Amino acid sequence: MPLLWRDWLALARPRHWVKNLFVLAPLLFARHLFDWDLWLRALAAAALFSAMSSAVYAFNDALDVERDRSHPLKRGRPIAAGRISVRTAFVAAGGLALAAVLAGLSLGAGFVLVGLGYLGLNAIYSLWLKRVAFLDVACIATGFLLRVVGGALAIEAAISAWVVVCTFGLASLLGLGKRRHELVSLGDSSVDTRPALLGYSRRSLRVAEWVLVVVTVAAYAAYTLAPGTLAKFGHARLLLTVPFPLAGMLRYLQLVETRRDASPTEALVTDLPTWLNLAAWVVAVVIALYG
Repeated sequence: MPLLWRDWLALARPRHWVKNLFVLAPLLFARHLFDWDLWLRALAAAALFSAMSSAVYAFNDALDVERDRSHPLKRGRPIAAGRISVRTAFVAAGGLALAAVLAGLSLGAGFVLVGLGYLGLNAIYSLWLKRVAFLDVACIATGFLLRVVGGALAIEAAISAWVVVCTFGLASLLGLGKRRHELVSLGDSSVDTRPALLGYSRRSLRVAEWVLVVVTVAAYAAYTLAPGTLAKFGHARLLLTVPFPLAGMLRYLQLVETRRDASPTEALVTDLPTWLNLAAWVVAVVIALYG
């Protein structure tokens, strides 16, 4: 593969597209898992969010080029290394975002509005919010929440308030774990490479992480027992799937503590126990809802 194409792929971050699996969650819980027409719409929504997220990465890297050059890992990125110019990255980001929004019209006005909200939120994040402790993570978590809402709108499915809480809590945990990893691995240079780290401490992050684990698991359990859930599915078998998200979050915190060679979110994507747990959870949910 020519070096140029490798650089463009690196800029697009295809490994991070796995985050857009959140778009498919409404398909599972709306009991439309075997509705192939809706699968096409859900996959289209996930693909468009992948395009929008790549546009966000290009925009953010173009803004952060000087800071990334002093980062031990990020200095190898295409823009920071000078293999793609800042101007070209801005043009690519704008073109990709515009194409995704226009294509999103096929999924409805609601999906387009959510997509515009996602792009706008991340633009504010890149320009300002990423420098403010805790608000930076809240912004990232809201991006995950918009993925779920966008997926629900694409297939015209309702979404529970408890699912909103679970999504926000889980995404916040991922963000805080990444911040703690950066605080530890970057040492004295952490503030230079990410100013928001000045507002964090290892202790506050650990406390916040465990609070989020408890809140997220409790919200998921509450969802399985909510009157609306019981009325929709006619049983409380989903309660039996609670151990899987708990195990996944505990595994993530373990990766935050033990992996120093990569960010915890990247380590999570390549972690076999995590994928096995995720697969087991999906199977358990399918059995509970469709069996």
